[in-house]
Amino acid sequence: MTATPIAVITGASSGIGAATARTLAAAGYRVVLTARRKDRIEALAAEITEAGHEATAYALDVTDRTAVDEFATAFRSLAVLVNNAGGALGADPVASADPADWRQMYETNVIGTLNLTQALLPALTASGDGTIVILSSTAALSSYEGGGGYVAAKHGEHVLAETLRLEIVGTPVRVIEVAPGMVKTDEFATTRFRGDTEKAAKVYAGVDAPLTAEDVADTIGWAVTRPSHVNIDLLVVRPRAQASNTKVHRTL
Repeated sequence: MTATPIAVITGASSGIGAATARTLAAAGYRVVLTARRKDRIEALAAEITEAGHEATAYALDVTDRTAVDEFATAFRSLAVLVNNAGGALGADPVASADPADWRQMYETNVIGTLNLTQALLPALTASGDGTIVILSSTAALSSYEGGGGYVAAKHGEHVLAETLRLEIVGTPVRVIEVAPGMVKTDEFATTRFRGDTEKAAKVYAGVDAPLTAEDVADTIGWAVTRPSHVNIDLLVVRPRAQASNTKVHRTL
């Protein structure tokens, strides 16, 4: 009897991470949900289990390497790692941005991804058919005013994915990068603006149908479930109303 393939999703407490957990569970994976907010992932794991799928919650800070290494000992074989944990802080210009914000974004987006990837790569390789997904952003590909720290962090993730793919070619592990544009979730913009819901709402004002977390999760699910020999190196997904990071059609 073939064992159920396991997928680890970081940042699974809300938004794209939670939606991806639901998507992969429905696709037949046993999902392991990680995030710092234990209550959130436990509730999601219960929801997924009640729907007839397999899910486990594990509280984890991806920037804590000791904790990540301990987490990784649970896996001899792993089918999928979705590096989703990350986020943005502030929208200040380079000249006045808080270096602490830049440091936190780099630690979460880049070092967190590095930590999980390094710790779980042996198990992904041992599976004989592993997949690493790195959720970056269109910010990984082009800059915009007020986004310097986030853009720098996401460029770091993009280069990590590119370099890793070069270095492990010939092994049974794929490296997929998914780069979403404007996605409206419950927390991303609100967190960026430190709880200022008015500022957060302006990001999406007048935009007809920005992407949802489910849209991105569907994209991740599609990429992960391609035949083993097919690698989706980089998939950029934006709403129709967005032509670039700085060109968005708004009806106001």
